[in-house]
Amino acid sequence: MRVLAVDTSTMAGGVALLDGSRVIGESLVDVRTTHSERLMVAVDRALSDAGWAPENLDGFAVTIGPGSFTGLRIGLAAVKGLALALGRPIAAVPTLDAMAAGLPWAMRPVCPVLDARKGEVYACLYRWDGLIMRREWEYLALAPDALAARLTEPVIGVGDGAALIASSWMTPTEPVRRGPSAAVVGWLGHERLRRGETVDATTLVPLYLRPSEAELKRRAVVLH
Repeated sequence: MRVLAVDTSTMAGGVALLDGSRVIGESLVDVRTTHSERLMVAVDRALSDAGWAPENLDGFAVTIGPGSFTGLRIGLAAVKGLALALGRPIAAVPTLDAMAAGLPWAMRPVCPVLDARKGEVYACLYRWDGLIMRREWEYLALAPDALAARLTEPVIGVGDGAALIASSWMTPTEPVRRGPSAAVVGWLGHERLRRGETVDATTLVPLYLRPSEAELKRRAVVLH
């Protein structure tokens, strides 16, 4: 199964192509240009380098959040458009799941942490059970101190928010990667596609753990 994976949940967006579980190519761009400027260019380049046409794709995998509101909208819109045009299925992959899956066989629990701005982080906790990284918490948006208070054992912190957690229980990985690998997103997506766990393009939505700035402004207008 040939899969195009897209991650735009953080500034470090990525694109990957997989043929089954084999990674054919992956690109990561961690610079201050918007995903709208570079995403489709990266997709075109990946397909060209692999010698694939869009019609050769069997499905798509995309991170749905939590993460950057604008970035997620851009990534989901691009994947929706491609899926509708080609008539291919989509696998929705939570960002924190993909970050944890990047550390298979970890002896300690893994805690992906993304800087959510406004004094909060997005986080969750995972533990390797011999087959997969199994999620033990709900997806959370909370203050760094509140996350530190939840930790009761040594954990490995991954993501751009791990350094914000002042806890002796958390050991941030170095060098810090902002978000997930697109190749890991593709691998998780491939498994979901293989099991038939797909999302229709018309109903695919981001996983937001708190209201966007635009939504907060609309609420303020209604209240006044």
